[in-house]
Amino acid sequence: MSTSDTVRTTGTGSRTDSRGPLRRLLGAQPLGLGLSLPYIVFLAAVMAYPLGYAVYISFFDYVFTAPGMDMDHPFVGLENYRIALTDPRVLQSFGNIAVFLAINVPLTVVLSMVFASALDSVTRWAAGFRVAFYVPYVTASVSLIGVWMLLFSQDGLVNTVLGPLAPDPSWLVNEKLAMPSIALYVTWKQLGFYILLFLAALQNVPKELYESASTDGAGVVRRFRHITVPSLRTTTLLVLILSIITGANLFTEPYLLTSGGGPDGASTSPVLMIYQKGIQQGNPDVASAIGVMLVILVGVLSLVSNRLTKER
Repeated sequence: MSTSDTVRTTGTGSRTDSRGPLRRLLGAQPLGLGLSLPYIVFLAAVMAYPLGYAVYISFFDYVFTAPGMDMDHPFVGLENYRIALTDPRVLQSFGNIAVFLAINVPLTVVLSMVFASALDSVTRWAAGFRVAFYVPYVTASVSLIGVWMLLFSQDGLVNTVLGPLAPDPSWLVNEKLAMPSIALYVTWKQLGFYILLFLAALQNVPKELYESASTDGAGVVRRFRHITVPSLRTTTLLVLILSIITGANLFTEPYLLTSGGGPDGASTSPVLMIYQKGIQQGNPDVASAIGVMLVILVGVLSLVSNRLTKER
C-alpha cells in the first residue's frame, strides 16, 4: 500500500491518516507484528509479569499462603527496602557481587578478545581449538563444579602443586579467596561463548587492514591495539553488558561450590540471598525488595558501561 492510499492532505494543507484505528494500531506491517506476537507473549509471561509482581510484593507485608487461603497483605511502603538495606548479610552479598564483577568482567572481556584474535589467525586445527574453548560452556555446571571442588580442595591438585604456597584455609573455604575463586571459575566456564561472539565479529574486519599495517611495519601488538580493538567496539559493549548481567545473576556456583554461600556468607550473592530470604526463610516481600534493587543496579551498570564505551 502506497503512502497516497493511507495519507491525504486536507484543504488547509495538514496531513491526515485515512487508515482505520485497528490498522494504525498494528502499523504499516501487521504481518511482522503477528510473527513477533508469540515472542512478545513469552516475554510478558516469563519476564514482565514476574518482575511487575515482584515490584508489587516489595511494597506489601506479603506471605505466601496455601491455595484457597485468603490472607491480608497490608501496604508497608518502603519498609521492606529499609529492612533489606539495614541487613548486614544483604549488604555483604552486594559487596561480594562487586568483588565478583571487578574480577570477572575485565577478565572476560580481555581474555575472550585476545583468544578470539589468536584463534582467528589459526589455520591448522582451528575447529578443534574453537570446540575446546566452547566445551566448558555447554557442559553441565554440576559436573564441572565437582571437578573444580576436587582441584581446589585442601588436598587437591592445585594445593599439591603449590606446596607451602597453598593458602590455609583452602580456596573455597577461605573468606578472602572464596569469591575470587568463583569469579575465576565462571570466567573459565563462560569464556567460550564470548570468544565465539568476538570470532563472529572478526569475520567482518577486512584482512587488508592487517596486511597494510604489516607492510607499514606494525607488529602484532600494534595491529591488535589499532585495528582489532576499535573494530570490535560494538561486540565489546555486548560482551561487557552480558557479563555484567550474567555475573549479577550468580547463583549456582556459590550455592554448590561453597555449600550455600560460605564461609560465613563470604560468597553469598544477591540472587542466593533472595533464595534464602524468600524460600528458606519465608520472606518473599524482603526478597522481592532485594530483587528490585538488583535490577536497578544492573540497569545502572549497563547504562554506565554503554556510555563509557561509546565515549571511548
